[in-house]
Amino acid sequence: MLPENLDLPAVLRVGQVILADDEMGLSDAEKRQRASLELLRQAAIEVGLLAASDAPPQGGVFTEEAIEAIDRYLLEHVTVPEPDEEACRRYHAAHAAKYAIGEAIQARHILFAVTPGVDVQALRARAEQALLDVRADPERFGEVARELSNCPSSEKGGDLGWLTAQDCAPEFAKELFAQDEAQANVGVLPRLVHSRFGLHVVEVLARQAGQAQPYEVVRQAVAQALHQQAWITALRQTMSVLASRWDVQGIDLNSADSPLLQ
Repeated sequence: MLPENLDLPAVLRVGQVILADDEMGLSDAEKRQRASLELLRQAAIEVGLLAASDAPPQGGVFTEEAIEAIDRYLLEHVTVPEPDEEACRRYHAAHAAKYAIGEAIQARHILFAVTPGVDVQALRARAEQALLDVRADPERFGEVARELSNCPSSEKGGDLGWLTAQDCAPEFAKELFAQDEAQANVGVLPRLVHSRFGLHVVEVLARQAGQAQPYEVVRQAVAQALHQQAWITALRQTMSVLASRWDVQGIDLNSADSPLLQ
């Protein structure tokens, strides 16, 4: 019998399959990915798409047979309706800025770079504190950038000059461009911007509107956007059903940052 006061690491588990423990240092997003894929692997076994003898993942690595079966399971069990013409036109009218071309912003940032071995939680805490500081006193933005930013632009107070979406990493551009009027912030953005480079505190100094595109020109892109939204909704519902059937411990799957939902 184990001593009652023994502090065991928290376990990430789906059904009887242990996927990780806290000593492995996985982020919540990585835990959600592993748990979500394992739920789908077990569902694929249940419906006969994968042999029951398939080996559980080791170190987050699933067998090729499991990945193929998961793809087939999603194809066969996640039903996504195609958007109709009326829905597409409504979406375009409400999100016209998303399909404009030539939009540009003048911005500066403070980069907290994610590098191998960095304590991400401590890094996030520093970034959040910097965000609070410059939102409280925007005049200090350049000073804080010179002191804390891991980008060469720190020498210029974080100034990035004028940018188009094509100048930026896609995940960075997504947060700054093609915003609806209510979201098209000028000033220090209210939350951190995440990119492949790290965490950014961003101030938009000015915006130059793009040229709106008529619906007929962008109809396919609009339909794809609505299809993607419908896919995410359907996948959420599927994962919710699976999570109610196989006990998931160690992570809450009800989160928008699951890699499966990106």
